[in-house]
Amino acid sequence: MKRMSLQWRLTCIITLYIALICGCLTLLVYKNGVYYIDSLQETVDAQGDDNGSGTDEIYISIPEDKWDEFANDFSVKVYNNKADYKKNSLIISALLALLGGVATYFISGHALKPISEFSDKIEEVQAQNLADSRIEENSVKELNQLSVSYNKMLERLSDAFEIQRQFTANAAHELRTPLSLMQIQLDSYNSSRHPGDDEVTLQTIKMVTEQNERLSKMVKTLLDMSELQTVSRDDKIMVDALVDEVLADLEPLAQEKDIELIGECTDVTMIGSDILIYRMLYNLVENAIKYNRTGGRVTVTARQKEKHVYLSVEDTGNGIPEELKDRVFEPFFRVDKSRSRELGGVGLGLALVREIVIVHDGNIAVKSNPSGGTIFEVVL
Repeated sequence: MKRMSLQWRLTCIITLYIALICGCLTLLVYKNGVYYIDSLQETVDAQGDDNGSGTDEIYISIPEDKWDEFANDFSVKVYNNKADYKKNSLIISALLALLGGVATYFISGHALKPISEFSDKIEEVQAQNLADSRIEENSVKELNQLSVSYNKMLERLSDAFEIQRQFTANAAHELRTPLSLMQIQLDSYNSSRHPGDDEVTLQTIKMVTEQNERLSKMVKTLLDMSELQTVSRDDKIMVDALVDEVLADLEPLAQEKDIELIGECTDVTMIGSDILIYRMLYNLVENAIKYNRTGGRVTVTARQKEKHVYLSVEDTGNGIPEELKDRVFEPFFRVDKSRSRELGGVGLGLALVREIVIVHDGNIAVKSNPSGGTIFEVVL
């Protein structure tokens, strides 16, 4: 069967609907008119006489002394019938219009349902699920053409993202080697004595060493981000044990700032990448320590409800301004740039966290801690 376009579908539906409404309105008005004409007939005494000619004639016999009374009653009846007819016609028209509006709402909703489904599908599109966001062939002609164009657009976007990921990976690989060689030379230089070095030379060597380390961290993070899609995510993870491992690994950093690390976890298991989930938790807890106040606290909680795992990392630092909460996951974005550089940050830690959450079909949100600080909540 040849597909009918959306335009023709709506045309046929509305035409049939108008015909139905007009038919109902005509029938009701006709019935209304007949009723009132019949009621007028009851006010007179009609007599018919068949004179054999095959025609019917109606005679109204009204006595002379009754004529004035009859004329008065008849005129009152005509006036009342006209008023009732007008009122009832308006009521019938209003009810039919209301019924028509309700019917149109549901009919148009049914006719436009494919567009609503198309819109919902588009809402689910993300850079990480382009291959799963294709729209199947539609029975509506216009939407089928739109589906084809939409799927072609997804293919072009997927190719573009793949080129971008490949470029990032290649650039990171190419930068890794010279940075490693520079680091080896710097370490070799710093490990030996150079009596002739002045203060300026020492400061320069120190600055180059720090920036080389920073670049190395950035390259490593970029490489990790570009390879996220290739990491297998079928490990059975004991999340509570993983949290304990992260807290143990970061305990020395926490002791430097006199930060108390607290783990409040129930028995939680999930399927995913052990390496990536560890990295996600590590980055969140490390940030919570670095940007906390001296003598503060970092609390990590993990719980499971049905098929979802809920993780949160709560600190007692200065918090994040409300207007910047949506931007903290952007690559290279920093709330306090001077402090980030002082702490050795490269602005990619939270961007990597978000990518890890997305590849595990989860979501992450930033909230303010009522007692001061920030809470990062992850649902996987």
